[in-house]
Amino acid sequence: MSSLKNLFATLCVLLGTTLLSLPLWAEADTKNALAKEKVETLEAPLYSPFVERYVLDELKQLRSEQATIRVEFNEKILEREHQSIDRAVTYATDTVTYFFYLIAAASSILVIVGWTSIRDIKDRVHTYANDQVSKIVDEYENRLSNIEKQLTQKAQHIEENREEIELTQDVQSLWLRAQQDSSPSGKIEIYDDILRRRPDDCEALTYKADAALELGEPQWAVNLCLQALKIDPENSHAFYQLAGAYTALDRYDEAIVNLKKALSFRESYREDIQEDPAFHALYGHTGFRGLMQGEHIN
Repeated sequence: MSSLKNLFATLCVLLGTTLLSLPLWAEADTKNALAKEKVETLEAPLYSPFVERYVLDELKQLRSEQATIRVEFNEKILEREHQSIDRAVTYATDTVTYFFYLIAAASSILVIVGWTSIRDIKDRVHTYANDQVSKIVDEYENRLSNIEKQLTQKAQHIEENREEIELTQDVQSLWLRAQQDSSPSGKIEIYDDILRRRPDDCEALTYKADAALELGEPQWAVNLCLQALKIDPENSHAFYQLAGAYTALDRYDEAIVNLKKALSFRESYREDIQEDPAFHALYGHTGFRGLMQGEHIN
């Protein structure tokens, strides 16, 4: 009888739990259906290609390999230093031992022939031995000093490479951010960050000039392009942007001259010039039509 009561109580508990869980299951099914509907109606991916992640992984791998090479290099240098010191100590010990053998033999001979006192011979031999040992020690000290200098130079070179890799990583990250930023003012801030790290970056100056044109600041863009041309007088992109800035300032002759220079370095700009709205004001200019038809302009 008691077992039937227990069984009945267990069934009641299970039935109550099932009834309480039914609303939760219904709500979960509703949420899953809504999430599936949102995913199916997406028109673009929620993320961009993992280009930045790929570059960062490559840089991390380079830094790891460089650290491994540095450790192996230091181990080899230390091993060679130990071997050099062992050879120097062994050589010095053998030299002193041979000198003492020589002293014993010479002393015996001199005692036999009665040439001079043993003390005088001992002093002379000790002086000579000390001179030889000092020369050997000085020679190996010079060698160790040269090895230390080479080690210092290698360490400095490795440190410079590490700093350059970190700088390249930061600059690459900033370029990726600039490509993803749609506002001209935001791009200018990113280009300023790049120029603080690399003041002679012509590409950053020319792209900053492009952003300045989007903000309606053609004179600022002219100054930026001139700075870039001081660094690289053959930068075709700087000539292209400079022509756009001069067009915005209604200085059409100067714009056409700079377009000609840009085309002399890169012929593919011809299609971009025809499609770029920044040059619409030049369409009625005789020199522009001649330039687009491939004529030479003085």
